[in-house]
This record gives sequence, C-alpha cells and structure tokens, in this order.
Amino acid sequence: MARIAPSLLAANFVSLGEDIDVMETAGAKLLHLDVMDGHFVPNLSIGPPVITAIRKHTQLILDVHLMISNPEALIETFVEAGADYLSIHYETVKHLDRLIDQIREGGVQPGVVVNPHTPVSLLEDVLAKCHHVLVMSVNPGFGGQDFIASSLEKVRTLRLLIEERGLDVKIEIDGGMGLKNTEEAVRSGVDIVVAGSAIFCSPSPVETFRRMQQIADQAGKNH
Repeated sequence: MARIAPSLLAANFVSLGEDIDVMETAGAKLLHLDVMDGHFVPNLSIGPPVITAIRKHTQLILDVHLMISNPEALIETFVEAGADYLSIHYETVKHLDRLIDQIREGGVQPGVVVNPHTPVSLLEDVLAKCHHVLVMSVNPGFGGQDFIASSLEKVRTLRLLIEERGLDVKIEIDGGMGLKNTEEAVRSGVDIVVAGSAIFCSPSPVETFRRMQQIADQAGKNH
C-alpha cells in the first residue's frame, strides 16, 4: 500500500503539535521532516532539537530527509533525536556505502536521495542496502515548487532495477506532489508520496490528505 507522508515544512510552526495531531487523526502513518542547512540547499529549516520535540509528541514514523553538506558529522545526532527513516543525498556523500551502514547500525532505516539531475542508475551498487530511495521531483530547498514530470520516468527505471534484483526497497517521491499527480506516481511504482503545500495550504488539510490517500489506495489496487 502506498502511503501519503505529510511534509511538515509546509505546516504552521507556531502550532506544529496541533498540525501533527490533525494529520495523525486523519490517518497519516508517517511524517516527512526536511532538514536544510543553507549550504547544500539555499534555505534553512529545522534541526535535531525540533525533531527531538516531535519525537516526544508522536509515535508516527519520522521520515527525516537531510539536505545538508557533510551529513557524516551529524548522523548520530539525528539518530539520537528520534528519526525512524534517515535519508542522505547521493550528491553530498563521498563514502555512501559506509554511511548507509552507519545509519542502519544506529537502528534507523537508511535511504538515499537523488536530485532531478542525478540518474538512479548510480545507485545500483548500494541499492541492496537501502530501505528506500527518495526521488526528488523538484530541485530541493523550497516548498511549493512545480512538479518535474520526467521524475516519473526515473521512478519507473528505479522500480525495474529493484524488481530485477528481487529487492524490497521502497520508492519515495518528494516535490510538487498533490491530488493531480498522486495516481500516476503510484502507478509508476512509488510507495511513499510526500506532500507539503498541497496538504497544509489547502482549505481542508484533513480532506486533502484523505483524498490523496484514497487516490493512492485505488491506484495501488489497480496497478
């Protein structure tokens, strides 16, 4: 079953706990947390203290996406903060295999992220060690961007690589996702659809989340 993961980057940080509770009541199983450092991406967001506070507030799966330079220096910190999934960018890491092992040894599910310009074929040698691969369908750094349609071809290529090797690796997509493209994404092979602005900036975040989840459920059944 494909899951919709609300991205808290688009939530109201003044009432973050309330927004989390609303999503949990709506049926969310995981929350997506973007960590930006102002170096790898041109924006700043949350860090370990916020993730620690969120961990104390909810038992939902925390899907932490590190958009930071030199993630090696902070893996242990984010593990201790309470991440359940921890994703690192292919573009930021020199020793990817080693870092994936470090994340898993910390008891956290490791994921690798690829930017729009990065071919998924570059992950072939580490794919078997990944819990998930996150395909960026916008250039990372800001919410509310337009979806890059060619991302779905990358998803299909990645799905084929996973199936050819008989692996159990989830595919996640993040950027410009909403009601209009969830069905096609799931049909292309996506397991986790990250959505921020589409949910939290809609007139009814609960209704939008539930509708997206219904679309994903139906697309999964028909796929």
